[in-house]
Amino acid sequence: MAYMSQEGYDKLRAQIKELEEVERPEVIRQIAEAREKGDLSENAEYDAAKEAQGKLETKIAELKATLAEAKILDPSKLGKKDEVQILSKVQIRNTANDAKLTYTLVSEGEANLRENKISVKTPIAQGLLGKKVGDVVEVTVPRGKMSFEILSISF
Repeated sequence: MAYMSQEGYDKLRAQIKELEEVERPEVIRQIAEAREKGDLSENAEYDAAKEAQGKLETKIAELKATLAEAKILDPSKLGKKDEVQILSKVQIRNTANDAKLTYTLVSEGEANLRENKISVKTPIAQGLLGKKVGDVVEVTVPRGKMSFEILSISF
């Protein structure tokens, strides 16, 4: 089962639609174009297009399987609002350098560091889960130990 937010679910559906309605017809067009060039046994363009089609169909199947197993999390129905949990937006302060960071804790499939969304399976998220505002947590990351103070939690 894959837990995700409604936003993540919608993005996944849009990605599948894009692959099926835009990329799949393009690959089919490339195969047809390569076929028209004659002998398929020595046609590198045909082989490349067929390989691309296989990869595309595999990706579509994987995304559809994830979608079929998806369980959408409703933030309003999650447990305690004063504790860090999946879908929490958490502002933290690095106690070593006073840098403030804000992360939203999401499922693995939704993690995107550019959007400040980290997987609940990352060391930082694991250290934050279940903690409250004011708590200071020590997290072991590949570079060593880091200490963070939780400044705020929202949904």
